[in-house]
Amino acid sequence: MRYWVRVFVDTLLFIAISGLLPNLFYVENIWIALVASIVLSVLNVLIKPLLSLLSFPITFLTFGLFSVVINGIMLELTAVFVGADFSFTSFGAAVIVAIILSIANTIITNQFVKERY
Repeated sequence: MRYWVRVFVDTLLFIAISGLLPNLFYVENIWIALVASIVLSVLNVLIKPLLSLLSFPITFLTFGLFSVVINGIMLELTAVFVGADFSFTSFGAAVIVAIILSIANTIITNQFVKERY
């Protein structure tokens, strides 16, 4: 259940961020945002651990700030798999969207999704 809540939140955030930053980030419609959210979650499970492991030295040297670049890479890979209906104007735009997405996910997760122990 928590997985689908996260996918739904990411879908809404993709739509909101594309409305907030229309010159940097484009999403055709909510269905494309849903597909992109699912693709991003799959890539985060399959590819992100490998990227994080390979980039550990530079992440360590930058005190963890390079993880923002990794999140931008993950969003760019998502755009490649989803197609032209989900796109960024540049890699810098993907990094900006990754920062906003991370901050918003943290706030939403901490405020609205409660853990059950």
